[in-house]
Order: sequence, then C-alpha cells, then structure tokens
Amino acid sequence: MRLNRMRMENSLKVGCLKASLPEIRNFIWGRLEYVLLPDSEKNLIVLAIDEVCANLIVHSNKSNPKKSIEIEAGSNGNSFVCKIHDSGKKFDIVEYKTPAMEDLIKQRRNGGIGLILVKKIMDEIELISEGKKNIYVLSKTISRPVL
Repeated sequence: MRLNRMRMENSLKVGCLKASLPEIRNFIWGRLEYVLLPDSEKNLIVLAIDEVCANLIVHSNKSNPKKSIEIEAGSNGNSFVCKIHDSGKKFDIVEYKTPAMEDLIKQRRNGGIGLILVKKIMDEIELISEGKKNIYVLSKTISRPVL
C-alpha cells in the first residue's frame, strides 16, 4: 500500500493510514531536535500530537488512504506550535469534555484516555474551521524553567 507523502522543511503531508503514524512521530522529533527541553517533555509533545493525528486518521477520516492530513511544526520564540490540517469529519477537541479518569475505569472504556493526556500535556489547543477544512493548533511553552 503506497502512502501519500509530501515533505517540505516545516511540514509533512501523509495519507490517512495508521502506518503514517511513525513518520509523523519522526517528523515531530526532527522539529523538536533543537528545542531546549528535556527529552521527557519532547516525548510528551510527540505523544500528544500522535494522539490527535491518530484520532483524525481513524475517526475523522476512517483510515481512508485517499484522504490526507498535513502537519506543520516548529518553534516560534517561546512556544513549540503544531498545526494539523484536516478535511475529515470535524471534531472539536477544545469543546470536548474529558471524562474523569475514575469514570473511565469504572465504565471499563477503552477510549478517551488519549485526549485527557493531550489536554494535560499541551498548554494551548485551538480549532480553526474554514468551510470543510479544520486546523488543530497545539502549542507548548518552551521558555519556562525546567524542574
């Protein structure tokens, strides 16, 4: 199965397949290479972006390889910003009410934990909708002191 790919310096376009996730993670790691954060925080950022991309690929685009998402990422002064461009079914991550972890455990639900992590890891999350296109903007402050 051939993946739909287009790589530019600050962006990556991939087909909506789970097989694209390792490439997305590698791309984000590459964009974080010169960001002054410990690897543990970089891992969390990669995890958050991977979770959003996985949800868009699987749920919004139904793993359709004819569809694609494009990821832009980089630092702009004191923040690391990732923009994920998608034209699948809109999911408003900002308005999504994350269930309490205890409720997920009691209900024995398999899903929902990833978005809880995304909201805890990233400092700002924004959704910009333009017609059928959605841009998910995830930001992490990088100028704060590391503890």
